[in-house]
Amino acid sequence: MRFRQPRRLEECHSILDLRSLARRRLPSPIYHYLDGAAETEWTARRNTAAFDDHDLIPRCLVDVTNVATSTSVLGQELQWPVICSATGGSRFFHPEGEVAVARAAGAAGTLYGLSITATRSLEDIAAVAQGPKFLQLYVFKDRSLTEDLIERAKQSGYKALCLTVDTPVTGKRERDLRTGWGVPIRPSARSLASFAGHPSWFWRQLRKGSLSMPNVADQTGDHNLVAQTRFIAEQLDTSVTWQDARRMVELWGGPFAIKGIMAGDDARRAVDIGVSAVIVSNHGGRQLDGAAASFDALPDIAQAVGNQVDVILDGGIRRGVHVLKALARGAKACSIGRPYLYGLAAGGEAGVTKAFQILRSELVRAMQLSGCTDVKAVDANILRPSKQLRDAL
Repeated sequence: MRFRQPRRLEECHSILDLRSLARRRLPSPIYHYLDGAAETEWTARRNTAAFDDHDLIPRCLVDVTNVATSTSVLGQELQWPVICSATGGSRFFHPEGEVAVARAAGAAGTLYGLSITATRSLEDIAAVAQGPKFLQLYVFKDRSLTEDLIERAKQSGYKALCLTVDTPVTGKRERDLRTGWGVPIRPSARSLASFAGHPSWFWRQLRKGSLSMPNVADQTGDHNLVAQTRFIAEQLDTSVTWQDARRMVELWGGPFAIKGIMAGDDARRAVDIGVSAVIVSNHGGRQLDGAAASFDALPDIAQAVGNQVDVILDGGIRRGVHVLKALARGAKACSIGRPYLYGLAAGGEAGVTKAFQILRSELVRAMQLSGCTDVKAVDANILRPSKQLRDAL
């Protein structure tokens, strides 16, 4: 039986439903910027498919009337083990942008990550975010820019810092090249027609004013989005080393995560320079196509660092059961980006809240059906390789 694609938020019952509604509501270039990845997009697909290679083994006759989902990440007490990865340009998807996500995350009892390429300033988000928040950084060629952002985060009350380390250059995102939503932005005639075909998106954005990346506006000397995008791309530094990362850890002096770790050796080096968390991530498949799925890389990293730091899985989460499998494989929490952005595009703050509600209710149900009563006690005993994978091995 084929079901009608959702046309309203109330008809969305999964993250995939939110994705479908987001596609309906966004101009094509914006949707593909959100949904796309690098080159053939194999790694992006594999991020989600990897979860299917392992089966849950439920335990029966366990009292699961109440299950505990609270945990701590980067020194912050959270109501459940899913945090918001930092995503750039959230206003592209809805005029409320980062404000909507920060508010929804606070209400959901989780940690919100703000990107330096956000379309609202870190100070603006600090003023509206009711829950804990962290700032995501790159090490730029102009080190003073990075250091200035660290100081601004301190003054604004951010609880942690996250350094993204898998972007010495930008990935080849072919959907963006075809739509003209790359760097620099050069929309095609077909893309412009798609914007014209979504007047409600256009007028809502127009009422909010021009799009910009205010966290870097002073450094570029230009409030033009195209100029700012080009500036960010030019500032990515291919010479960044572990010494630079150590310097950022020391400058911050508080909870600190490194995002983009995919190897056990790198995880150990991250521990050595004093980080509080490692985020196992391939940038959602948007950088190196052909890289391992985050879920596949997770066990080696969890084993390499033990309980010395928080291990967070980023990439491919579309179901609550994916979160449960990640916890069983050694993660303390998971990080999501596209799922809440689908919700944002589908319905603003209410859509983000809907995405959180879907994932959290699915996680609780999966725990109950698996005989798990506390996220802190989930371990590898409830997970095994699928028969197909065992046969392949």
